[in-house]
This record gives sequence, structure tokens and C-alpha cells, in this order.
Amino acid sequence: MSIKNIPFTCCKHFRNYPCCHRQWKHTGHCRFVHGYSRSFTFCFASNELDENGFVVDFSSLKPLEEKLREFFDHTFLVNSDDPLMKTWEKLNAEKALDLRVMNNVGMESTAQLVWGWANDLLISRDNGRTCCWKAVAHENEINSASYEFMPEWFKPIF
Repeated sequence: MSIKNIPFTCCKHFRNYPCCHRQWKHTGHCRFVHGYSRSFTFCFASNELDENGFVVDFSSLKPLEEKLREFFDHTFLVNSDDPLMKTWEKLNAEKALDLRVMNNVGMESTAQLVWGWANDLLISRDNGRTCCWKAVAHENEINSASYEFMPEWFKPIF
């Protein structure tokens, strides 16, 4: 299904979640701990508008914003297979860092992760009226990655 078949769309941007990570398998400088102020853009779609004339009422996205803040604000992200995991867990226990473990800390995988979070929220409350069809994870002002997929439960009206 293409977004071209959906009559209404909108996007919401959340920004400034400072965190750090490392890509331990990378042979270049990305293997070192480094940080960014991550931001996220979510693109939503609907076949029909709500009673207020919105695809998504942006004020209703507070649970998503809270999840982003909890997971990415002043946290340290590592891959689940990081060979220094015991070290990171020890530093977390000593409150030297706030550890978050992911399958992959890369921006592509992060975009897919937060896309899922947005759709979990929408399906639970809108019963399929809306969906997130694209999530963009920005590691800074010049680099980003996206995950674009129309959820199987969302159907166009024509």
C-alpha cells in the first residue's frame, strides 16, 4: 500500500534528546562512545479526520514523548551484544551512566523502534483509524535515517 492512497497525513517532530552510544563493531571512530542530541519525526496517516478535524491531535502524543524522553534523554545506548556489557552494567549500577540496551543503536534501527512505539500507541487508542507510516531518527542536524512501512492493520478506504 502506498501513502498516495491515504487522503490525510501530518507530521510531528520531537527534538533534543541528548544521549550517547557506540557501534562497537565499527572499524572507524564510531566504535568509541560518542553522543548526539537525537530528534525524531513521525508521519501519521488517516482515511478520516477526528472530531477536531485532525489526523492526530499532537497534544495526545504525550505518552510517546514521555517514552522518547525516558529512553533517550541523558542515556547511554548499547547493542545487546556489546562485549563490554558487564562494564556498562557495572557503571549503570554505580550510577555513572543510565544504560539502555537495544538490538542495534544505529539510527536505522532506532527509527524502526520508535515507529513501533508510535503505532502501539495509535492502535491501542484509535482502533486503526490512524497509523504512523514513517519515523525519522535524526542523530544531529545533518544525519538521519528513516523507517517507512504501512502497518498491515491499516487499510485505505478505497
